[in-house]
Amino acid sequence: MSRFWSPIVEKLVPYTPGEQPGQRNVIKLNTNENPYGPSPHALEAIRVATGDGLRLYPDPAATDLRKAIAATLGLDVDHVYAGNGSDEVLAHAFNAFFTGKDAIVFPDITYSFYRTYCELYSIQADKIPLDAAFRCNPQDYRRPCGGVVIANPNAPTGIAMPLEDIARIARQNPDVVVIVDEAYVDFGAESAVSLVPRFENLLVVQTFSKSRSLAGLRVGFAVAQPHLIDALQRVKDSFNSYPLGRLALAGAVAAWKDREWFDRTRQLVMADRDGTAKALQDQGFDVLPSAANFLFASHQKVPAEKLLRDLRARGILVRYFARDRIGNHLRISIGTTEECAALLEATGSIVRE
Repeated sequence: MSRFWSPIVEKLVPYTPGEQPGQRNVIKLNTNENPYGPSPHALEAIRVATGDGLRLYPDPAATDLRKAIAATLGLDVDHVYAGNGSDEVLAHAFNAFFTGKDAIVFPDITYSFYRTYCELYSIQADKIPLDAAFRCNPQDYRRPCGGVVIANPNAPTGIAMPLEDIARIARQNPDVVVIVDEAYVDFGAESAVSLVPRFENLLVVQTFSKSRSLAGLRVGFAVAQPHLIDALQRVKDSFNSYPLGRLALAGAVAAWKDREWFDRTRQLVMADRDGTAKALQDQGFDVLPSAANFLFASHQKVPAEKLLRDLRARGILVRYFARDRIGNHLRISIGTTEECAALLEATGSIVRE
């Protein structure tokens, strides 16, 4: 009964995640999950951590994980924050840096959770249109604002911005925080982490869900100069001082250190992405250049909604967004080589029909 709700609840439009079907006999290309499992070392670390120790609270500072990340990036541990998935990290960042300030800016076509955070924290948003090719122009972000959020590569388009463009946006907005959401960066884009020592206003957010196949553990992190990390810690400790459980911490540390598995599996995804994009183009699809683990495509003759229905009837799930400018596009996650082949066989059949 909504009469018991706080006033803000009725106004919220929650983020809608991709469908998680109950049946197993489907090819699931709708949620950008990694088709290859986690590092065997991560699974073993989780197994070892499963025991009597679970009765104890985990390390609230996620010290071992933050140390591992910092060492790889050539930074000190106070440059790294760890949280319960990048979505929670982003939520805390919106709260820590944007609440009570002027309108923040982000692209009109991007990760839709940004709008949800704005509604939740009563933050005004100024959405900047992408150009006709769905690209982001750094000059458009040279304006008074309360903060900037850029997904790089962008979602759902998959298009990546050059590192110099990220630096330009940070340089143009020295008095507000610029968040760079790099959920998909490991599939072909250049990370802005290297810019962190140069910009006191830059916060880079990454996740273990995609390139390290740990979506089920919920582990994310942020990299920034210590004064921004301190703000995130303050928000976290006022909300949930133990965000990452013992199993998540154990698995994440092992996954981070297993560079061989990380590199091998992401290279497989990138190779199948590029091959699938070429094959879809040969079938008459327009496919945006992707630096992510998914493709954003539209067909010249077959409407996206028909493709969505017909693929589903064949047991293949993809993602459709009924929104302005992208209402005739599908977002297609990259599965295994065999799953990509099944997708192409299905799309080919639908197009011929």
